[in-house]
Amino acid sequence: MKLAIIIPARNEAGSLGHVLQRIPTGLAVQIIVADNGSTDGTAAIATHAGATVVFEPRPGYGHACLAGLAQLSPDIDTIAILDADGSDDPQILPTLLSDHDLIITVRTLGLAKNNLSPQQRFGNWLACFLIRWFWGYRYRDLGPLRVIRRDALERLQMRDTTWGWNVEMQIKAVEHGLRIRQVDVPYGHRIAGKSKISGSLTGTIRAGWKILATIGKLRFCEHRPAHHHGPVSGAREGEDASRRRDR
Repeated sequence: MKLAIIIPARNEAGSLGHVLQRIPTGLAVQIIVADNGSTDGTAAIATHAGATVVFEPRPGYGHACLAGLAQLSPDIDTIAILDADGSDDPQILPTLLSDHDLIITVRTLGLAKNNLSPQQRFGNWLACFLIRWFWGYRYRDLGPLRVIRRDALERLQMRDTTWGWNVEMQIKAVEHGLRIRQVDVPYGHRIAGKSKISGSLTGTIRAGWKILATIGKLRFCEHRPAHHHGPVSGAREGEDASRRRDR
């Protein structure tokens, strides 16, 4: 397995150095920081730590992810996407590497639920409920820390350039029959600064609307198969479905 880690970052100078330092030595062939228009020295910190820096001035989480993906070496076969704010501990990355196509983190361990804002908890619940209703797959979170096989990601043909990126990936993963694994992980506070999304009412509303709009677009506008099964019971429906596909 040859792993690349992509870290979208916008004005994360207060936390990025710590995040890069916490990545286990030798784990990744490439570490790419996608600087999304920072003005605080984020790029200099990334360069000093030995990461590759790619600049994407257009604001948007998806823009940053796509810019990072464009810098992948040809031999990379697995990609991890990691936030730059320190909320997820890079030390857990080795536990997420498996033969599944997509590994989604579920923020439940330790004080994770307390560290998620009420609007984050509600937004995650609503998005997961809608995916379960329209596509019949039970996700438990939209955890930003995720690992995906490169060939699987290429099949998804990701398009979103802002805050619909994660939900687009998870919906398309179901539509394309990827082998999905959900892993419970801890989740902390951001190390420095204020979240661009949950840190303000405006940011929360904009991100929430984008996520809902992405779900609606994928369900009703893009004419890919969306199998409606209604609500699905069972605490681990997502993992069970993945295991069925593995057989």
